[in-house]
Amino acid sequence: MTGRLFWKWWWKWKHWKLEGEWPSGLTRAIIIVGPHTSAWDVVTGMAARSVIPIPYAHYLGKKELFDGPFGWFFKATGGVPVDRNSKNNLVEQVVQEFARRQHFVLALSPEGTRKKVERLKTGFWHIAKLARVPIVMAGMDFSKKELKLSKPFYPGESPEADFPKIVDFFAPIKGRYPELGMQDLKGN
Repeated sequence: MTGRLFWKWWWKWKHWKLEGEWPSGLTRAIIIVGPHTSAWDVVTGMAARSVIPIPYAHYLGKKELFDGPFGWFFKATGGVPVDRNSKNNLVEQVVQEFARRQHFVLALSPEGTRKKVERLKTGFWHIAKLARVPIVMAGMDFSKKELKLSKPFYPGESPEADFPKIVDFFAPIKGRYPELGMQDLKGN
Protein backbone atom coordinates (compact mmCIF):
# COMPACT_ATOMS: atom_id res chain seq x y z
CA MET A 1 0.00 0.00 0.00
CA THR A 2 2.76 2.43 0.95
CA GLY A 3 4.50 1.70 -2.35
CA ARG A 4 1.35 2.58 -4.29
CA LEU A 5 1.02 5.88 -2.44
CA PHE A 6 4.66 6.71 -3.19
CA TRP A 7 4.25 5.97 -6.90
CA LYS A 8 1.04 7.98 -7.14
CA TRP A 9 2.81 10.90 -5.47
CA TRP A 10 5.79 10.50 -7.84
CA TRP A 11 3.44 10.49 -10.89
CA LYS A 12 1.80 13.75 -9.80
CA TRP A 13 5.10 15.32 -8.76
CA LYS A 14 6.53 14.63 -12.24
CA HIS A 15 3.29 15.90 -13.87
CA TRP A 16 2.54 12.74 -15.82
CA LYS A 17 -0.96 12.08 -17.13
CA LEU A 18 -2.79 9.09 -18.56
CA GLU A 19 -4.61 8.90 -21.88
CA GLY A 20 -6.90 5.87 -22.07
CA GLU A 21 -7.71 3.33 -19.43
CA TRP A 22 -6.93 -0.22 -18.50
CA PRO A 23 -9.81 -2.46 -19.62
CA SER A 24 -12.01 -3.45 -16.70
CA GLY A 25 -11.61 -7.11 -15.84
CA LEU A 26 -8.50 -7.67 -17.98
CA THR A 27 -6.26 -9.81 -15.75
CA ARG A 28 -4.13 -11.59 -18.37
CA ALA A 29 -2.30 -9.74 -21.13
CA ILE A 30 1.00 -8.67 -22.63
CA ILE A 31 1.54 -4.92 -22.30
CA ILE A 32 4.19 -3.65 -24.68
CA VAL A 33 5.72 -0.42 -23.43
CA GLY A 34 7.68 1.88 -25.70
CA PRO A 35 9.55 3.50 -27.05
CA HIS A 36 12.15 2.09 -24.67
CA THR A 37 14.97 4.65 -24.75
CA SER A 38 16.02 5.11 -21.11
CA ALA A 39 16.24 3.46 -17.70
CA TRP A 40 13.70 6.11 -16.63
CA ASP A 41 11.10 4.10 -18.58
CA VAL A 42 11.20 1.49 -15.81
CA VAL A 43 10.68 4.08 -13.07
CA THR A 44 7.83 5.73 -14.96
CA GLY A 45 6.31 2.29 -15.64
CA MET A 46 6.41 1.39 -11.94
CA ALA A 47 4.51 4.58 -11.17
CA ALA A 48 2.04 4.03 -14.02
CA ARG A 49 1.20 0.54 -12.78
CA SER A 50 0.06 2.05 -9.46
CA VAL A 51 -1.80 4.97 -11.03
CA ILE A 52 -3.71 2.99 -13.70
CA PRO A 53 -3.82 0.53 -11.64
CA ILE A 54 -2.63 -2.82 -12.99
CA PRO A 55 -2.43 -5.04 -9.89
CA TYR A 56 -1.12 -8.12 -11.72
CA ALA A 57 1.73 -6.41 -13.61
CA HIS A 58 5.03 -8.25 -13.87
CA TYR A 59 8.31 -8.03 -15.75
CA LEU A 60 11.02 -10.52 -16.65
CA GLY A 61 14.48 -10.66 -15.09
CA LYS A 62 17.36 -13.07 -15.45
CA LYS A 63 17.12 -15.73 -12.76
CA GLU A 64 20.51 -14.79 -11.26
CA LEU A 65 19.04 -11.48 -10.06
CA PHE A 66 16.57 -13.37 -7.87
CA ASP A 67 19.27 -15.50 -6.23
CA GLY A 68 21.42 -12.59 -5.04
CA PRO A 69 21.06 -10.30 -2.03
CA PHE A 70 18.45 -8.17 -3.81
CA GLY A 71 16.31 -11.09 -4.94
CA TRP A 72 13.60 -10.03 -2.50
CA PHE A 73 13.38 -6.64 -4.25
CA PHE A 74 12.87 -8.12 -7.70
CA LYS A 75 10.19 -10.49 -6.39
CA ALA A 76 8.44 -7.72 -4.43
CA THR A 77 8.29 -5.44 -7.49
CA GLY A 78 6.70 -8.07 -9.74
CA GLY A 79 9.78 -9.64 -11.27
CA VAL A 80 9.56 -13.12 -12.77
CA PRO A 81 12.84 -15.04 -13.05
CA VAL A 82 13.68 -16.57 -16.43
CA ASP A 83 16.62 -18.61 -17.66
CA ARG A 84 18.13 -16.72 -20.59
CA ASN A 85 20.48 -19.58 -21.46
CA SER A 86 20.41 -20.10 -25.22
CA LYS A 87 19.32 -23.74 -24.74
CA ASN A 88 16.12 -22.61 -23.02
CA ASN A 89 13.19 -21.29 -25.02
CA LEU A 90 12.28 -17.98 -23.37
CA VAL A 91 8.95 -17.76 -25.20
CA GLU A 92 7.94 -21.21 -23.91
CA GLN A 93 9.02 -20.33 -20.34
CA VAL A 94 6.75 -17.28 -20.37
CA VAL A 95 3.84 -19.16 -21.99
CA GLN A 96 4.13 -21.66 -19.10
CA GLU A 97 3.91 -18.75 -16.62
CA PHE A 98 0.65 -17.69 -18.27
CA ALA A 99 -0.62 -21.31 -18.14
CA ARG A 100 -0.11 -21.57 -14.40
CA ARG A 101 -1.55 -18.17 -13.42
CA GLN A 102 -5.09 -16.81 -13.61
CA HIS A 103 -3.89 -13.23 -13.15
CA PHE A 104 -0.76 -12.28 -15.07
CA VAL A 105 0.00 -9.10 -17.01
CA LEU A 106 3.51 -9.01 -18.43
CA ALA A 107 5.21 -5.74 -19.42
CA LEU A 108 7.75 -6.05 -22.24
CA SER A 109 9.58 -3.71 -24.58
CA PRO A 110 8.73 -4.39 -28.23
CA GLU A 111 12.27 -3.29 -29.16
CA GLY A 112 13.94 -5.53 -26.57
CA THR A 113 16.59 -2.86 -25.84
CA ARG A 114 17.08 0.85 -25.17
CA LYS A 115 19.15 1.22 -28.33
CA LYS A 116 17.88 2.27 -31.75
CA VAL A 117 16.45 -0.74 -33.59
CA GLU A 118 15.79 -1.52 -37.23
CA ARG A 119 12.88 -3.84 -36.42
CA LEU A 120 10.78 -4.94 -33.46
CA LYS A 121 11.40 -8.20 -31.63
CA THR A 122 8.78 -10.91 -32.19
CA GLY A 123 8.91 -12.67 -28.80
CA PHE A 124 6.08 -10.67 -27.23
CA TRP A 125 3.84 -11.45 -30.22
CA HIS A 126 4.58 -15.19 -30.05
CA ILE A 127 3.99 -15.25 -26.29
CA ALA A 128 0.60 -13.55 -26.70
CA LYS A 129 -0.37 -15.88 -29.55
CA LEU A 130 0.63 -19.10 -27.76
CA ALA A 131 -0.79 -17.99 -24.38
CA ARG A 132 -3.99 -16.75 -26.09
CA VAL A 133 -3.85 -13.36 -24.38
CA PRO A 134 -4.36 -9.88 -25.81
CA ILE A 135 -1.71 -7.24 -26.34
CA VAL A 136 -2.10 -3.72 -24.94
CA MET A 137 0.22 -0.99 -26.18
CA ALA A 138 1.48 1.66 -23.74
CA GLY A 139 3.31 4.63 -25.22
CA MET A 140 5.45 6.73 -22.87
CA ASP A 141 5.66 10.21 -24.36
CA PHE A 142 8.25 12.13 -22.36
CA SER A 143 7.68 15.32 -24.41
CA LYS A 144 4.06 15.48 -23.21
CA LYS A 145 4.59 13.54 -19.96
CA GLU A 146 1.76 11.30 -21.06
CA LEU A 147 1.22 7.56 -21.02
CA LYS A 148 -1.11 6.52 -23.83
CA LEU A 149 -2.90 3.15 -23.61
CA SER A 150 -4.36 1.34 -26.61
CA LYS A 151 -7.36 -0.92 -26.70
CA PRO A 152 -6.37 -4.59 -26.34
CA PHE A 153 -6.07 -6.72 -29.47
CA TYR A 154 -5.32 -10.38 -30.07
CA PRO A 155 -2.43 -11.32 -32.33
CA GLY A 156 -3.49 -11.98 -35.91
CA GLU A 157 -2.04 -14.38 -38.45
CA SER A 158 1.58 -13.22 -38.26
CA PRO A 159 3.83 -10.62 -36.65
CA GLU A 160 4.27 -9.04 -40.09
CA ALA A 161 0.51 -8.48 -40.32
CA ASP A 162 0.29 -6.85 -36.86
CA PHE A 163 3.53 -4.86 -36.73
CA PRO A 164 2.41 -1.99 -39.00
CA LYS A 165 -0.37 -1.01 -36.54
CA ILE A 166 2.07 -1.36 -33.63
CA VAL A 167 4.63 0.88 -35.35
CA ASP A 168 1.86 3.36 -36.28
CA PHE A 169 0.91 3.58 -32.59
CA PHE A 170 4.47 4.07 -31.29
CA ALA A 171 6.11 6.10 -34.12
CA PRO A 172 4.76 9.54 -33.05
CA ILE A 173 5.54 8.94 -29.37
CA LYS A 174 8.71 10.58 -28.12
CA GLY A 175 10.71 8.63 -25.56
CA ARG A 176 13.12 10.29 -23.15
CA TYR A 177 15.66 10.18 -26.00
CA PRO A 178 13.45 10.75 -29.08
CA GLU A 179 16.20 9.92 -31.57
CA LEU A 180 16.07 6.30 -30.31
CA GLY A 181 12.32 5.99 -30.92
CA MET A 182 10.36 4.00 -33.50
CA GLN A 183 9.65 6.78 -36.01
CA ASP A 184 12.13 5.30 -38.51
CA LEU A 185 10.40 1.90 -38.49
CA LYS A 186 7.45 3.15 -40.56
CA GLY A 187 7.59 1.44 -43.93
CA ASN A 188 9.99 -1.30 -42.75
